[in-house]
Amino acid sequence: MAQVRPKTNEARSKIVATVGPACLELETLVELVNHGVDVFRINAAHGKQADFESVLGKIRQVREITGFPVAVLLDLAGPKIRLGQLVQDPLEVEPGAELTFVRGEEADEPHQLCSNYHRLIDEITVEDRIMLADGTISLQVTKKTADQVHCRALTTGTVRSRQGINLPGVTLSVSAMRPEDVENAMWGARNEIDFISLSFVRSPQDVLSLKNLLGSLESNALVIAKIEKREALEQLEEIVEAADGVMVARGDLGVEIDVAETPVAQKRIINVCRDKLKPVIVATQMLESMHHNRRPTRAEASDVANAILDGADACMLSGETAIGMYPVQAVDTMDRIMVHTEQLLKGQPSSGQVRVFDRVHPITSAVTHNAANIAESIGAKLVVVASRSGGTVWVKSKQRNFIPTLGVSSNDTTLRRMCLFWGIMPHKCPNIDSPQQLAEEISLWGRERGMLVAGDRVVFVTGTGVIDHTHNLLVVHEVEG
Repeated sequence: MAQVRPKTNEARSKIVATVGPACLELETLVELVNHGVDVFRINAAHGKQADFESVLGKIRQVREITGFPVAVLLDLAGPKIRLGQLVQDPLEVEPGAELTFVRGEEADEPHQLCSNYHRLIDEITVEDRIMLADGTISLQVTKKTADQVHCRALTTGTVRSRQGINLPGVTLSVSAMRPEDVENAMWGARNEIDFISLSFVRSPQDVLSLKNLLGSLESNALVIAKIEKREALEQLEEIVEAADGVMVARGDLGVEIDVAETPVAQKRIINVCRDKLKPVIVATQMLESMHHNRRPTRAEASDVANAILDGADACMLSGETAIGMYPVQAVDTMDRIMVHTEQLLKGQPSSGQVRVFDRVHPITSAVTHNAANIAESIGAKLVVVASRSGGTVWVKSKQRNFIPTLGVSSNDTTLRRMCLFWGIMPHKCPNIDSPQQLAEEISLWGRERGMLVAGDRVVFVTGTGVIDHTHNLLVVHEVEG
């Protein structure tokens, strides 16, 4: 099969797609990549490690078939609090209904609720709110005894066993990682997973705990902090600093805080990530109606567009690709929305200040920053950034420069990491140490794919080797006839 990607007219913004029953076939996964998926998400809240192994094996086949180094994000479930087994399942709730939480994970009577969090009754108090079914059902605690919490329903709705429980404003002592999360993180480390996200982050220490675990296993996985708790917003700058990237997890966030606050919180999170040069993913219900429809609503299209205009590096599809009827159409739709929206970003002046980034040498930052400026001034068709670890393309990504940028490396891990960096097209080159050989190889590759013609200019960012681990060479190459 001919390599479809990278291509210069695809979206600069990245697409994360969740793997599930709707797209488990190898042919569907290949189609998703060819339509724009950059990162596949494995949701550890559903399935066991044997299931993850099967999915990962197919993704590796997809890489071979497409020639594209699609990355993998393992999303740890985290300390999600859920209802236990109800006697009456489903249970219809009306405003004013009296419900009682009891200890244990199985209820004995129809009006009783239970939980997988054994300290729930100890840690909530009278007047606390309890949200069920993604926030559609609201309960208020009216009375508490040693072994029971009595609640009054404020809204109508349907309660089912194992649904999520949210406790806005309640401080819980639950650990950031359950034993299952630790086991799954270790599985991710053993299998060279590219990104591992941590759910329900409350402090930078939560992020550092996962980083320390991965470090002890010599894993290069980048840690993505999911912001979905009010406590995380209160320590946002410190969490972003500790993490390698961030996910705006709007599902639980929109329940933990007032839904009216969520858009402003999203903009704030993106701004902090931009300031600290960290990639940020916007997730949850982006094209929700495409679970059952071939077209999204106009509001959903605007939602994706606004995330891009705010400065998100990536948008994520969850149920749309995992269980929806039209996974390929959802990806194609998101890609088209991104391409059209990005036209508004063209021509916007980039910061004239060279941003210092702790992952790269200051000389590298300066050379990378000015490569984009030179490329714009001479009308270059392509910028090529050679990188071993991915740090240099990370810096280039945050410039938001619209000249197509090829991130080249001989390292497969580095190439997959680039799949989350805005505007970077990953491409494998066996020899990135010789600027002359690199220029010749890219010229030939570009001409074969119709990206370059004789006379086109290409700007290369690489190194001379004189200064270790530094990009100190900027070359303007003209494609020969």
